[in-house]
Amino acid sequence: MIDLRSDTVTRPTPAMREAMARAEVGDDVYGEDPTVNRLQDMAAALLGKEAALFVPTGIMANQLSVRAQTKPGDEVIIEGRSHIVRYEHGAAAALAGVQLHWVTTERGIMTPAQVEAAIRPKDPYSLSTALICLEQTHNSGGGSIYPLHVIQQIHAVAHRHGVPMHLDGARLFNAVVATGVPAAEYARSFDTVSFCLSKGLGAPVGSVIVSDRRTIERIRPLRRMYGGGMRQAGILAAAGIYALEHNVGRLKDDHANAKRLAQALQKLPGVTVNPEHVETNIVIFEVAGTRTAGEIVRDLKAAGVLLNAVGPRSFRAVTHLDVSAADIDSVAAIFERVLAGR
Repeated sequence: MIDLRSDTVTRPTPAMREAMARAEVGDDVYGEDPTVNRLQDMAAALLGKEAALFVPTGIMANQLSVRAQTKPGDEVIIEGRSHIVRYEHGAAAALAGVQLHWVTTERGIMTPAQVEAAIRPKDPYSLSTALICLEQTHNSGGGSIYPLHVIQQIHAVAHRHGVPMHLDGARLFNAVVATGVPAAEYARSFDTVSFCLSKGLGAPVGSVIVSDRRTIERIRPLRRMYGGGMRQAGILAAAGIYALEHNVGRLKDDHANAKRLAQALQKLPGVTVNPEHVETNIVIFEVAGTRTAGEIVRDLKAAGVLLNAVGPRSFRAVTHLDVSAADIDSVAAIFERVLAGR
């Protein structure tokens, strides 16, 4: 079975498992797990921030960052198809008591002018704009990359209005590898940054929040409140360390395979996809015809390919370290047979 549903399905390699087995551990709630501390120090240095905090999931990382920088009744500016909007079960409202101001874009990239227009005026009748959130890379935008100069321009707007910024950098390192821009350069414009270890980097679980030391200390008790205080978590942190040391550079292979898939799908009758929009490891495409997306997903599964539908006619394919170039060629052939009804 070739699994293109997400890069979250990656499995730890034998070498990563060995690193996990050898990890020195302690109680992380007491700050005494040496492997967790090493991961946090590594992450902070890599992103040019003072401190970091290891958390179980990317959703928790985002929600802790929102909670730490807002108060109930505030508003957060965010692109309308962002992960925080679509896939976090209304957590910002339920847990932080904030409302989200959705900005509509083509491929997930807000412009500085859109952000400026969304910031509430400071008057007795308006709620307060407390935070601006960006997503790098943008999942629903097809793995689109926020250009550094756009981030910097949005930061200038935010700074002028005194509004902090959070980066949902779940796939930040895909952008780093695709552009050559260091992670610290992307992170410079943000007050908090989260990134995921369990997607393309291949760790089994975990995300990291980086920020200044004071903000991380404010987030630490919130992590426990949200149920994220872990004990001998060094076993998991060791996988994250291994991922950062060994699996960043190889993301270029996932990008090449995603482009390879888009180019193959483009040749099939009824398939609409733009390979030029494939910047990293996500391919979003549409299929015309009488069959529903659900039916096509079912037929692909029967033929040995797992894929997610993201609309009545649209699909998302995500490449990762468990998918090879040969697998991509197999997927293209299977897709052609399935669409032809064979």
